[in-house]
Amino acid sequence: MKPDSSSVLNSRSRPRQHHSGGLVTPDWPAFSSHPLSALSLLGSQEDYRSEESEEFGPVFTQEPEDVIFPLDSDEKKVAMHCEARGNPPPTYSWYINRTEVDADGDYRYSFIDGNLIITNGSETHDYGKYQCKAENSFGTVLSREALLQFAYLGAFSTKTRGGVSVREGQGVVLMCTPPAHSPEIIYSWVFNEFPSFVAEDSRRFISQDTGNLYISKVQPHDVGSYICLVKNTVTNARVLSPPTPLTLKTDGVMGEYEPKIEVHFPTSVLAAKGVTVRLECFALGNPVPTITWRKINGNIPKKARLRKSQAVLEIPNIQLEDSGTYECKAENPRGGTAFKGHLQVYTLPQWVRMINDTQMDSGEKLQWECKAMGRPRPTYRWLRNGLPLTSQGRVETLNGELTIHKVQQADSGMYQCVAENKYGAIYSNAELKILASAPVFVHNPVRVIATLGKDVSLECKPRASPKPRITWRRGDRRIQQNKRIMLLRNNTLRIVNSSRADEGNYVCRAENQLGSAEMTAILWVKEAMRVELSPSRVEVTVGESVVLSCKATHDTSLDVAFQWFFNQKPINFQQDGGHFEYIQTQSSTVDLMIRSILLKHAGKYGCRAQTSADSVFAEAELLVRGPPGPPGVVIVEEITDTTATLSWTRGLDNHSPISTYNLQARSPFSLGWQTVKTDPDPVTGDMESAMAVELNPWVEYEFRVVASNAIGTGDPSAPSRGVRTKEAVPSVAPANVSGGNGRRHELVISWEPVSEEFQNGEGFGYIVAFRANGSRGWKEKMVTSADSTTYKYRDETFPPLTPFEVKVGVYNNKGDGPFSKVVVIHSAEGEPREAPSDVKAYSISSTEIRITWKPPNPGPGKPRGYEVSLWKDSEQEESGKKQRTLKNETSMVLTGLEGNSMYHITVKGFNSIGQGPATAAVTARTRKAPPAQPPSSLMWIQEGNNVTLSWDPVKAKDNESDVIGYMVLLKQEGRGHNQVTRTINPSTILSLPEGGTYTIEVRALSEGGEGAVSSQVRLVTSSGKLEASVRAKSSQCSVHCLPQSLTWTALLLVLLVPSASW
Repeated sequence: MKPDSSSVLNSRSRPRQHHSGGLVTPDWPAFSSHPLSALSLLGSQEDYRSEESEEFGPVFTQEPEDVIFPLDSDEKKVAMHCEARGNPPPTYSWYINRTEVDADGDYRYSFIDGNLIITNGSETHDYGKYQCKAENSFGTVLSREALLQFAYLGAFSTKTRGGVSVREGQGVVLMCTPPAHSPEIIYSWVFNEFPSFVAEDSRRFISQDTGNLYISKVQPHDVGSYICLVKNTVTNARVLSPPTPLTLKTDGVMGEYEPKIEVHFPTSVLAAKGVTVRLECFALGNPVPTITWRKINGNIPKKARLRKSQAVLEIPNIQLEDSGTYECKAENPRGGTAFKGHLQVYTLPQWVRMINDTQMDSGEKLQWECKAMGRPRPTYRWLRNGLPLTSQGRVETLNGELTIHKVQQADSGMYQCVAENKYGAIYSNAELKILASAPVFVHNPVRVIATLGKDVSLECKPRASPKPRITWRRGDRRIQQNKRIMLLRNNTLRIVNSSRADEGNYVCRAENQLGSAEMTAILWVKEAMRVELSPSRVEVTVGESVVLSCKATHDTSLDVAFQWFFNQKPINFQQDGGHFEYIQTQSSTVDLMIRSILLKHAGKYGCRAQTSADSVFAEAELLVRGPPGPPGVVIVEEITDTTATLSWTRGLDNHSPISTYNLQARSPFSLGWQTVKTDPDPVTGDMESAMAVELNPWVEYEFRVVASNAIGTGDPSAPSRGVRTKEAVPSVAPANVSGGNGRRHELVISWEPVSEEFQNGEGFGYIVAFRANGSRGWKEKMVTSADSTTYKYRDETFPPLTPFEVKVGVYNNKGDGPFSKVVVIHSAEGEPREAPSDVKAYSISSTEIRITWKPPNPGPGKPRGYEVSLWKDSEQEESGKKQRTLKNETSMVLTGLEGNSMYHITVKGFNSIGQGPATAAVTARTRKAPPAQPPSSLMWIQEGNNVTLSWDPVKAKDNESDVIGYMVLLKQEGRGHNQVTRTINPSTILSLPEGGTYTIEVRALSEGGEGAVSSQVRLVTSSGKLEASVRAKSSQCSVHCLPQSLTWTALLLVLLVPSASW
């Protein structure tokens, strides 16, 4: 293609995917990238038309995709999508198998925009490849071809399948014979009944190629009915075949035989790059054969996987290098057999180079090249407006190259390069426009402002085709080139070292065979602008504020604009408004306010002043004083048991000298970083090493360094690597040594363990030293566990509460450390030594026995409480109950016992050490149970405030305690007070103190306790009248007539409800 043209529109190429071009409004950049170039007021560059107004040929935005449509879908319409943009908007037509679709002649076809809608699609009429054509007045393009398939799954033949009979040990193949289907299906087999599926293993295999079930060696448990199940991968529909019975012959067992490969992959396998390839290989044989795989003249890819007991070789994401000959081998002790097949990987064409939209002048030479890669290697063909383009006359096509000599207007249109191999085709589209127009200037006149003493360029870029001839004149005289005035190859007029004398009108004339046009450039030359930025260098402290002022001196006829920069980058006042503020003080002066300055604000600040004639940049430096930066890498030079020598490199002082360094350490035992003592102290700012002292031995430390200056303290350095101080003899003794308690003849010694921080080395333990008061020599015992807190010493010879002097020391592999202070600890007093005395037990009721005792004589082993054991005469002591006193009580009431039963009872003391001896057992018998029959036939008479109450006497049974009296309970509702009356007779007189509602209950009393409660009498007294109701347990009740002399009326109601207890 011709590379150069004076016309901006000549020989213009652009990618078809990005339809750029069209008008661009005159550009007034705020700041020119070249301070010496003159700036046009109206813009002198040729502008493209915007895409909204530009006319262009069709460009696909959506091409048809392959579709698999389920025939059983509820949606009966198939949609093939196609969309293109263009100006004018394109129209569409469709082709099926290269034949145009007639939407008018077949009601099943309709168009919606560019989409093809097929109603009631069928495989017979509609299966095939579809192609969309989009066209407008600028040309025609064809889309890629898309395949329309229909998904369905037919039914198996209902014909009964014959049975298969084989000998035990023989191999068998059960045929699936699937129904008609599209696309692929998945096979599985059901054994006897659904959903009992056949499990695949080294003996059984289901081929996903043939669908058949292969059993290499039939066994008795294989006998049964087999059903083939197929599933459509798109619709998920499933169908079952008729059953195939498998039986065993009775004429013997099959002997061993060598393998026979029954199913295998093809001798030639074609696979698309990137897919997963499955190679099947399965053999019949007895014994069951073993399958192995290899690649001839190569290695099987590492990504390959063996499936289904090695019957399937699966290679995911297959690549070209995976091509080759693969072999599967089946072997058993009787022999072996093998099968080989070649795997070939193909790739669809992929673009390496595509063609782009191009605009050319008539008469020029067009050269397009498209290039694609693929396997097999793609071939190329060319289309113009959807029709084949071949070499003829001015047109030459050779593989992916298209050449058109001396292009003409008739050559305009849509071109497509098609790269294809046997597996697919791809399209690259471009539009060719042949231009033919007389010269036209978009902007005329053009005003140009130049700076005095600077170079200025006057551009002349008309829109024209063919390329015009350009001439320049000033006034009536044609401009002649000299040392100051030059005509460049792109027809730009350049004036060097411009002066006031260069001001005036310059005319550019463009002419071709179609016409001519002139453009006037008006040149003004202005004084150069000066910019002053103050202060040019300033020092501040972190947190302070500063103002930089930028003043421009310039031609007053020109407007000036300002922009601030920080380290060569424009300041974004919206993002950085917290620190930076733009202040316009005068029309030619602006200020930059920098508030609350941080260290990061140090650097170069620039002010650029811009007029339509000139651009000037000035710069100032801001130095920020602040706390020092972090020191460099901290290195531990030397380590001892209590010291570490550190070195570091200086960090930034941030314009204020470093005065001191602070050394900090961190260990597993510290709360974060802690300042450590140093030698020397202090560490001055001119030093880069110091020693940390008073460290703990055998502790892992990290160190860091912090610098300070007059402004403040900076950030710390990065931590050093962790180091452990060397071992030393322990220096800290255990604290809070104490003891006591324990069992008899024991001395218990306890202490707080020493923290790991102060153990100072490996092999840490304790030395426990003790001696009886008054003795001279110490007994020492080693406790090897660093976590131990107690030591017990037992000696039968020393009595309880013997005083001992005790101290606890420490040691490790380096030696013995200090002992604690000596303390006095008494040996254990022991468990109680004597049993309680004077034990007495007597029955309180049928369920209770009270027991009393006296404590043992004072002395060592004082009880802290007592335990009472209780068991019946018919029981063993071990199975009895035990109950302890809460404190040092010397009596207890045992409850919940059985009536009229003999119990044995013992008492023993106990303390924290253990239990003392038990007393001799005492016995007590509980009393008989109280009567179970409640008082009945309750009757009452009221005279004034008194109520006379009577009932039938209660007679005790033989196994019950005799009745010794009765207890009457009178309760007034709403009051907490109860009145209890005891009587030996079956009657009593009760006094009702005031009006209200009362309830009365009666119980029999016996040695065994209180008997059952009677029915409840409820009395309601109001206005001199009395109402009564009786709630009885039994169904018998009596109502007695009252004497006529009484002046009130009584009403007795009988309610059969359970009695309430109190």
